[in-house]
Amino acid sequence: MAAILDIELLRTFHTVVRSGKFSAAAEQLHKSPAAVSVHIQRLEAVAGGRLLNRDNQSVSLTALGKRLLSATAGLLRTHDQVLADLHGTNLTGRIMLGVPDEYAIRVIQDILPTFTAAWPNVVLELKTGPSYVLRDWVQRAKLQTAIVAQCKGLIGPNTQLLMSTTPVWVGPKSTAVALDDPLPLAVHAESCPYREAMIESLKASGRRSRIVLESPSNQAIKACVEAGLAVSLIDRGKVTGRMNILEDMPVIPDHDIVFMRNAASRGEEAVELLARAIQQSFRL
Repeated sequence: MAAILDIELLRTFHTVVRSGKFSAAAEQLHKSPAAVSVHIQRLEAVAGGRLLNRDNQSVSLTALGKRLLSATAGLLRTHDQVLADLHGTNLTGRIMLGVPDEYAIRVIQDILPTFTAAWPNVVLELKTGPSYVLRDWVQRAKLQTAIVAQCKGLIGPNTQLLMSTTPVWVGPKSTAVALDDPLPLAVHAESCPYREAMIESLKASGRRSRIVLESPSNQAIKACVEAGLAVSLIDRGKVTGRMNILEDMPVIPDHDIVFMRNAASRGEEAVELLARAIQQSFRL
């Protein structure tokens, strides 16, 4: 009998790879760690070999696992899109999603058009704000869901890891403003984890600083740096050609970007589908 790739087993495999741990994948999939392990074993039997190297801390892909991950990412997306096309008009609901300013354009351009086209009767409302404000709103049920930046390793209940980021200090290419004393800063609004990391690391190192710009707008922060007025902290992947990465600054630990939902929305089909769409976008 020909081997069959089970969609549920593939989804478990992709979730384990994305989260990096069996326990985290089990939380995201609402399964026990033992059930996740059984899924991987069954998939390895079909694939014909070990897919994951495992230790007490994390998992990593074998060569076979890398091939399977790459080959099946499109298959999962196609499967979900077919279901959306078949049942999208029957699903109803209302979701309030919070997004930090630095990820708003990505969500608006890359995720929401496809989601709303697939599920036209789901009403989606978007609110932007600093990460820790959004986190508080989710916990107080003022929002159902949110994308939040936070210190690495704080994945809790009703929280799914989307990606990890490496924040770096940046200054303008045009001037040596990073040598100024006190150091001029462009910072995000209060309740932003990067703002807290900047202030606390400079204080711990004894470096004096002053705030030149305080803004909730990520674009304003970038413009201030590029104009030669200040230094700031941004994701390494978002450094522009008009910026220099500043090496001689306090080291900032990696942060996690997570998808949060309040406890009351757990299990709601529309929220689950939105979570899946966001996860797929952040994986690309």
